[in-house]
Amino acid sequence: MRDTAKALLRPVRRLAQRFVQLESPPASDDEIFSQQMQRSIANQYALFRLHGKAPYAHIRSAGFRVYSQFEEDGIILYVLAMIGFRSQRVVEMCCGMGTECMATNLILNHGFDGVLFDGNESNITAARQFFAGKHDCVLYPPVLKQAWITAENVNQLLSESGCSGEIDLLSLDLDGNDYWIWRALEMIAPRLIVVEAQNIIPADLALVRPYGPNFCYTNQKGPDFMGASTLAMVRLARSRGYRLIGAHRHGFNLFFLRNDEGQDVFPEVSAASVLDNHWSRWGAANRWPKVRDMPWIEVT
Repeated sequence: MRDTAKALLRPVRRLAQRFVQLESPPASDDEIFSQQMQRSIANQYALFRLHGKAPYAHIRSAGFRVYSQFEEDGIILYVLAMIGFRSQRVVEMCCGMGTECMATNLILNHGFDGVLFDGNESNITAARQFFAGKHDCVLYPPVLKQAWITAENVNQLLSESGCSGEIDLLSLDLDGNDYWIWRALEMIAPRLIVVEAQNIIPADLALVRPYGPNFCYTNQKGPDFMGASTLAMVRLARSRGYRLIGAHRHGFNLFFLRNDEGQDVFPEVSAASVLDNHWSRWGAANRWPKVRDMPWIEVT
């Protein structure tokens, strides 16, 4: 009887094994190790949170890179672990192919839901293939949407993607219109925002490139007449209820935390402090003079 049962189960097991092989690509040893280590690091940060203390004087000290371009993955994990994961949802505007963006580490290694946009259809196709090949996204992949984001359509795009209310992280990397998109944003309430600023502009100038819904940095003659200065972003953030808590070590990816979050461990820092680095100083000396007479808009 037992032998008969085993024989009957064999084709079922073979079918199940085939399903797993087809639908659930195995995680590599490196991926498993990274996930385990990051979960351990997040738990250590949670212990610091319980004691109301921050392990680092500057958030950039927590940086490491997994899928981010620079060390933003580590900074994001640090800040969110210190204030506690809540919605476990991340929105990224301009995710590229998914292999290098702010959202990917949270999605793959920390179980976040993701809503990712990019204006390039081939990037979205590549991102779908990338996430489809990851074990942790087999049953619940991120939402990937090809769309050219503007101040006029950003809230509608979020609504159509089923994304509203509080989220843990918003990443804005639009290479030009970031200031205007953030200013128009109403559909979501991020706790932490990572946004790119034009770090070649001196810390005492609140300047923004004029808004253009079709602006693309690859179509302009010079690469530096784009985006908004650090101080412009700080002023916008304050008007929206956020404060600057730091930047990555090169000074152009800024981190803003909502004012009802982490006041005891993440105080506000100045625009000048995040621009006090080699890359920003070099840009101010060598790149800023070439575009300082362009028609920038000063914001208050």
